[in-house]
Amino acid sequence: MPDPVYGVMAQATRLPYSQLDQLPDRDPEETAEWRESLDAVTKAAGSHRAAYLMRRALEHNGAPGLAPLETDYVNTIPTSAEPAFPGDEAMEARITAWNRWNAAAMVTRGSRFGVGGHIATFASAAWLYETGFQHFFRGKEGDGSGDQLYIQGHASPGIYARAFLDGRLTEDHLDHFRQESGGKGLPSYPHPRRLPWLWEFPTVSMGLGPLSAIYQARFNRYLQGRGIKDTANSHVWAFLGDGEMDEPESTAALALAGREGLDNLTFVINCNLQRLDGPVRANFKIVQELEAQFRAAGWNVVKSLWGSAWDELFQLDTTGALVRRLRQVPDAQFQTYATRDVAYIREHFFGAEPALVEMAKVLTDAKIAECFHTSRGGHEARKVYAAYKAAVGFKGAPTVILAQTVKGYTLGPGFESKNANHQMKKLSGKEFRAMRDLLDLPIPDAKLDEDLVPYGHPGADSPEVRYLQERRAALGGPAPARRLHASAALPQPEERAFKALYKGSGKQEMATTMAFVRLVKDLMRDKETGRRWVPIVPDEARTFGMESLFPSAGIYSPKGQTYEPVDRDQLMYYKEATDGQILNEGITEAGAMADFIAAATSYATHGEPMIPFYIFYSMFGWQRTADQMWQLADQLGKGFIVGATAGRTTLTGEGLQHADGHSHLIASTNPASLNYDPAFAYEIAVIVKDGLRRMYGETPEDVFYYLTVYNEPKQQPAMPEGVEEGILKGLYRFKEAADATSETPRTQLLASGTAIHWALEAQRLLAEDWDVAADVWSATSWGELRRDALECDAARLEGEDRIPYVTRALAGAPGPVVAVSDWMRAVPDQIAPWVEQDWTSIGTDGFGLSDTRDAARRHFGVDPQSVVVQTLAALARRGEVKPETVKEARQRYGL
Repeated sequence: MPDPVYGVMAQATRLPYSQLDQLPDRDPEETAEWRESLDAVTKAAGSHRAAYLMRRALEHNGAPGLAPLETDYVNTIPTSAEPAFPGDEAMEARITAWNRWNAAAMVTRGSRFGVGGHIATFASAAWLYETGFQHFFRGKEGDGSGDQLYIQGHASPGIYARAFLDGRLTEDHLDHFRQESGGKGLPSYPHPRRLPWLWEFPTVSMGLGPLSAIYQARFNRYLQGRGIKDTANSHVWAFLGDGEMDEPESTAALALAGREGLDNLTFVINCNLQRLDGPVRANFKIVQELEAQFRAAGWNVVKSLWGSAWDELFQLDTTGALVRRLRQVPDAQFQTYATRDVAYIREHFFGAEPALVEMAKVLTDAKIAECFHTSRGGHEARKVYAAYKAAVGFKGAPTVILAQTVKGYTLGPGFESKNANHQMKKLSGKEFRAMRDLLDLPIPDAKLDEDLVPYGHPGADSPEVRYLQERRAALGGPAPARRLHASAALPQPEERAFKALYKGSGKQEMATTMAFVRLVKDLMRDKETGRRWVPIVPDEARTFGMESLFPSAGIYSPKGQTYEPVDRDQLMYYKEATDGQILNEGITEAGAMADFIAAATSYATHGEPMIPFYIFYSMFGWQRTADQMWQLADQLGKGFIVGATAGRTTLTGEGLQHADGHSHLIASTNPASLNYDPAFAYEIAVIVKDGLRRMYGETPEDVFYYLTVYNEPKQQPAMPEGVEEGILKGLYRFKEAADATSETPRTQLLASGTAIHWALEAQRLLAEDWDVAADVWSATSWGELRRDALECDAARLEGEDRIPYVTRALAGAPGPVVAVSDWMRAVPDQIAPWVEQDWTSIGTDGFGLSDTRDAARRHFGVDPQSVVVQTLAALARRGEVKPETVKEARQRYGL
């Protein structure tokens, strides 16, 4: 059994020593008296009484840090302390009943098409949402921000039902739940890209909602600190399942929220004790576990576990036996109580000790059934209201509300607390009748005899609808809602920031990573848009040459700088400030990506367009957080994601796990991502300039950019004339072969990123050693070339005569095409079907390794000499050079 004092988190044995032994005890006699008093209480009344007295003393003292991590398995707010309920409870019960009915009807009606849906989640959480919608959730009318609502994905039918009741959706909409291909359907879950006027935040990829909610609340403070938007009245609400808290992302940033005192954030965890397949903590107690976890991270915890029917039982608990028993019973057993008859409960719960047996004697069967089957804190509007009121009124820390419910509540015994209820997609006619009677809805039996259960609506001018709409008007308009603002378009920055990279670096060497940072640093000085840039980096800013931004832009901290930095006497010292512009997140790519999403969608969330750029080791971006990239795309985010120290051979001293040869392949799977692998500084300038136009101009597009940049210093050439179109479309001829005759064998070398330098050296070797003429092309984007080609293929099926850009660009170019990059071959191979010439690709397939750049490139067969041999082999297959030439070249270069 868990220790009744310390609960499930307690150690199994007492240690023979104390941490306090190393500290002086100024009054050992007083200490001994306290010990003797506790021993006496424990002996006379049990350890539970001793724990009760200690907690009373700690609560009386009120000193921070003295409260235990776990409290008893009872409500935080006693019934006597609940605030007066400000609404019409009966009216709100009728509104909730209609929404319960229509959510179940929508999923049941859709099940005839096999599209699925979830009923039990909203059934358990209905009051958690309805109480918020009626009394707390602020809409966007007024300051344009309102509250931010992270709706639990599986509860979406209930949100659609509410939108139907208030007139934002029709029956036809509901009948197209999960049927989107016709253009008027409702997405299965919160998907802003599919329903952009309703949903703000995609949440059903579990774990991303709580992580993003924390960083959204933090970003709201960031906007406030920087003087961009007054977000003092915006509150972030995240609705989560207790099973969802298993995801590591769900708890990854709890300490950040506690550390920064984000009292503009509330987690509402629906503790129905069930995962998708069974109990969350079958042999333990998830509520107690979460309470300890959140308290340890510095959160305020409010438990709303029991409905008012339990008040009588707690008043009878003069010995503490009931509270002690509630803490002992594991979750799976309590779920069993919720489905078994009263005789079973009397025997197995109350029969555990004599004091409970005596208590049960004065309880009626009806009272026991009500308490154990349905009476939960999350099912009573007054208790939910009290919890929410306590949350928004608490200052100095975020709040988590642990609300206990019954999964499948009001859906009948076939659903309630059943392990399989997450997979159950429909109710029978008999179950709908029982639900109708329980909810007291005016739906006649004749309607229920039809093939399809009807939707229910009291009428557009009914008291229920008027009440609902009046409450939403008082709170600032409908919710959830996503809105675009006229201020979303940004003026284009001045040209001089880009011209610096157009000119090249002369004889000076500069890595493209540094070129990008230099460009952004100049853009951050722009008088119109400079303040809207949001630099985001997961700790290694110095690796990417960003330390020069520290003193000028500052690192955001809600506390400012409370210490003297060790490098204060240096020019580029570590400066933190409440209005700092840089988000330096520490070693958390997931946290940095959540930052990026909040900034990338600020144009809609707050009506304040921001320009985030998130720079990271390219290996640890897409590979580690690709799910969040999809979340970003769903949320219609905009900005620049930058994979620095890119490629499989440019950071080889770091070894296998730092060697990225595939992020462009992963990135190519995301339809909203425009992926570029620029070779030169001027290409970066052209891409960023056009990206600002496309994402933030007069007709903004819902896309974001992924750029890979390299840490290999090279001389940066000046931009040739007329290459801008090719840079943006993905391919242009950078350097044509010199002095080629008609008899000279010809070839085309396509290269991206740092591989352009291998191709240029191979061009020289081919000409000097083998009398082969090669044109070198810069392939700035394999992905954009493929995107264009696919669009052309689709257009041709519609009768249009469209030729892909890559086909037109290479049209008439003599000889075979050899593509080389610092990526695996599948990256350039994306465009092979639309290249009319013979195609060969070489790349860095396989695991990375530690060595010099030259050795690594020789290992993968992408160094200039290997490019030469591959090119000669392609020409030999065409009969344009002798086959023995390939062998001779291999021998000459030691391959």
